Amino acid sequence: MSNNPLRAAITGIGGYVPDYVLTNEELSTIVDTNDEWIVTRTGIKERRILKGEGAGVTIMAEQAVKQLLEKTDTDPKSIDAVIFATVTPDMVFPASAVILANKVGITNAFGYDVQSACSSFLYSLYTGAMFIESGRCKKVLVVGGDKMTAITNYADRTTCVLFGDGAGAVLLEPSLEFGIQDAILRSDGMGVKYLFQKSGGSMYPPSIETVTNREHFVFQEGKSVFKFAVTKMADVSYEMMQKHNLESEDIAYLLPHQANKRIIDATAERMGLDESKVLMNIQRYGNTTSATIPLLMHDFEHKFKAGDNLMLAAFGGGFTWGSIWLKWAYDGEKVSRSAYKNE
Repeated sequence: MSNNPLRAAITGIGGYVPDYVLTNEELSTIVDTNDEWIVTRTGIKERRILKGEGAGVTIMAEQAVKQLLEKTDTDPKSIDAVIFATVTPDMVFPASAVILANKVGITNAFGYDVQSACSSFLYSLYTGAMFIESGRCKKVLVVGGDKMTAITNYADRTTCVLFGDGAGAVLLEPSLEFGIQDAILRSDGMGVKYLFQKSGGSMYPPSIETVTNREHFVFQEGKSVFKFAVTKMADVSYEMMQKHNLESEDIAYLLPHQANKRIIDATAERMGLDESKVLMNIQRYGNTTSATIPLLMHDFEHKFKAGDNLMLAAFGGGFTWGSIWLKWAYDGEKVSRSAYKNE
């Protein structure tokens, strides 16, 4: 981050998950698996599924953003930029950020999508912070959302148990006291062979063959991804603490990407954090990719106090990974809960 005293503070949060709940028990009727196997290896008990013809990720993002705008009493026309983190956009183009802006009445902003797998939200949050710190923007909307079931192969028991659908959004505004303090973001393209979607891009455009071969779904080489994720997500979070002389008692909460409970536990252990400081909702939603961290903020907003040190951490395909340290800007318990759908 720059030496500019101006920081980008999160001043509001919204979240949405679909109504349909896909439990481990129901999943076991679709593919050869069972509740014990899934819970032991991932920590996931159920996930939400977006249903309906033509229902894309912006359907969920629209609900999250409308909730945020209502809770913060923000005029959509006052938004300067929309950054949409997603690996499952409504279309290849135009950007889902543009489609979303039109849905919610944001008419004075520029918008674009960020695609960095499960690290997309962290990358987007950091980018949005730069617009605030530079003084170029006063209000930046950062959205994380994915309809992962659109690219999930329900004949592959190793991946179909992992993913769910959801969206979350945060509003960034300038602050001299609170906000994003620092970010450490990394990537290493050697990971492309372990976690990817083979077809649908310019290398292998859609064809009868690619569809027949099920190449438009997520492919993951689980053991390699797990090994790298455990190491990188834990290391970068600990690096942030060392860089700023932060002790475990200085951290109010860790908000880790919700991919696998064992990865989360390893990160918390490396940071020396008690489980009471580690936020999780993976058991309810599974891995919603770009939406996991904003959904954590949404679900646990009522716990946050102004000045709390929050540590965000993620790891994604590619590989991409990173950590963000921020000071929370308001007492969440004072925010009206009436707009919340998922209480």
